[in-house]
Amino acid sequence: MSGLLLGLLSALLFGAATPAGKVLLGDFTALQLAGLLYLGAAAGVAPFAARQRSATLRLDPTNRLRLALAVVSGGIVGPVLLLCGLRFTAAASVSLLLNFELAATTLLGVAFFGEHLARRGSLGVAGVVVAGSVLAWEGGWPGVVASLFVAGACLCWALDNNLTALIDGMSPSVTTFWKGAIAGTTNLLLGLWLAPLAAPSIRIATALVVGALCYGASIALYITAAQHQGATRAQGVFATAPFIGAALSWVVLGEPLAAPYLLAAGLYVPSVVLLLGDRHAHPHVHERLVHVHSHRHDDGHHFHEHPGLAAAKRHSHVHEHEPLEHEHVHGPDLHHRHR
Repeated sequence: MSGLLLGLLSALLFGAATPAGKVLLGDFTALQLAGLLYLGAAAGVAPFAARQRSATLRLDPTNRLRLALAVVSGGIVGPVLLLCGLRFTAAASVSLLLNFELAATTLLGVAFFGEHLARRGSLGVAGVVVAGSVLAWEGGWPGVVASLFVAGACLCWALDNNLTALIDGMSPSVTTFWKGAIAGTTNLLLGLWLAPLAAPSIRIATALVVGALCYGASIALYITAAQHQGATRAQGVFATAPFIGAALSWVVLGEPLAAPYLLAAGLYVPSVVLLLGDRHAHPHVHERLVHVHSHRHDDGHHFHEHPGLAAAKRHSHVHEHEPLEHEHVHGPDLHHRHR
């Protein structure tokens, strides 16, 4: 299967998580459902993580702190806030509001993580905020409350995204596994402590399967798509997930397709395109570095040799970078976190 199809399947699964969560909330508290979904995610990504376990280093204190903060913000707090927002408004509205995660990731990256934002990206952020305001206004007071919950969830995931991008020594799939296992167990135990689990076993199993497919398998497919297509193209395809979620909410759940949704979607689409198209280039210096992450040998940064391995073949292992100075268009990643 091509990288493009893998990316679309990943976006389809992730987009389906919001309408599925709306249905499942009838049987669980937000904490219980968040716990089950993330435990399912850990199970879904476990086979993928097991194959990359050998490409993992012992994390130093800084990276352990980053992982812990990512687990708390993106695994424990974020999903609970999202599910709380789902109780107040339609799944289609929440799906579209999730576009704020991309904008929030960019804003936090600029403010705290050494990223850059050009005029194109700034216009994209502004468009996402305006579109979110349209959805909040359309839903009245419950819509405003839901928007605040979803915005809080997106901020948590934005922090998670920036922290996870800096974790040096653990592959994305292994990071996702531990995040799902730890956060899922924490939220489920808290949920059981605060309220009894009244859902039938079939609904519990359904929640685990939704988590395994819509979070675990989706992330594994996204990583694979990024390996085939490159991170930028994969991210562009995956950005369709909120729109897929909204479409599924209208078609499968029968939610009304109101005019404000169309207006918000019309604002979101060009805004997301602007954010994804934001680029940055200048002369920069790479210091000597030893780390492990998924990489390929045609990106201008990895020059160590692998006899018989194609330059475009993505792989993970511990490797060393010699000092390097050059100029090219780049985005924020493990090799480019500078002001």
